[in-house]
Amino acid sequence: MKLAILSRRSDLYSTRRLVEAAQFRGHEVYVIDHLQCDIMIEQNALTMYYKGEKLEGFDAVIPRIGASVTFYGTAVLRQFEMMDVFSANRSIAITRSRDKLRSMQMLAAAGLGLPKTAFTNYSKEEKQIVQNMGGAPLIIKLLEGTQGLGVVLAETIKAAKSVIEAFHGLKARILVQEFIKEAKASDIRAFVVNGEVVGAMKRTGKEGEFRSNLHRGGTAELIKLKRSEKAAAVKAAETMGLSVAGVDMLQSDRGPLILEVNSSPGLEGIEKATESDIAGKIIEYVELNYQKRRGAKRNA
Repeated sequence: MKLAILSRRSDLYSTRRLVEAAQFRGHEVYVIDHLQCDIMIEQNALTMYYKGEKLEGFDAVIPRIGASVTFYGTAVLRQFEMMDVFSANRSIAITRSRDKLRSMQMLAAAGLGLPKTAFTNYSKEEKQIVQNMGGAPLIIKLLEGTQGLGVVLAETIKAAKSVIEAFHGLKARILVQEFIKEAKASDIRAFVVNGEVVGAMKRTGKEGEFRSNLHRGGTAELIKLKRSEKAAAVKAAETMGLSVAGVDMLQSDRGPLILEVNSSPGLEGIEKATESDIAGKIIEYVELNYQKRRGAKRNA
């Protein structure tokens, strides 16, 4: 199998592990920086060039597209898809999951548990927003924020109103969410591949930090998920249309609450916490679908 991994850097842990896992299974692997791809579109012909060389003959692609380059990265991935190359995650699913508001609307419509959330178009009614949320404390986060950046804990009503007013004054789009006290500055990352949870870890923020992101100095440990948590993670990934996903959720008194569904989840934290070959699971999934497609073409 000739495999492309869309990644900005080949030395990143996740990219490196996927290359190792694919090569271990005898595949031909290329790391392609999607920002250096040129997309060519003409009647009955879709092609791409990477650093001046035509990209052709690929059987599958694994996208590792960062949030800041979603638009161009998914355009490149969409071109691969139209060139009949199998993708571990579809471009439309990645785009959908990157829109925090849209994804939360879809998850809620699917009946999944979520923290109570508010979104407004720069409303001047900060007091009303806080009241509708049930008062403080509240989590206020940038709609486009990642890795814990742009996330604020407002512990009082006055602080919440001030933070909302400040963000709106900067024309920044925000989500206002209830604070789940019983989560105790921890969350769960469940790694889903092909409709199955293949690993899970509990992330806890460092002392004095309410954010549990590993990029913010949090720690991770292996956790055994409850049946309801596994089901929620699988359903969340399915709702987004993602075959490879990192589902972040909080443990609450009313059950698991989905925070976010990540389309390019990092492998380092989950592999170290679980001591599992998650990269290998992803390659196995790609192999399975590649073989199915080959069989379907032979029988056509």
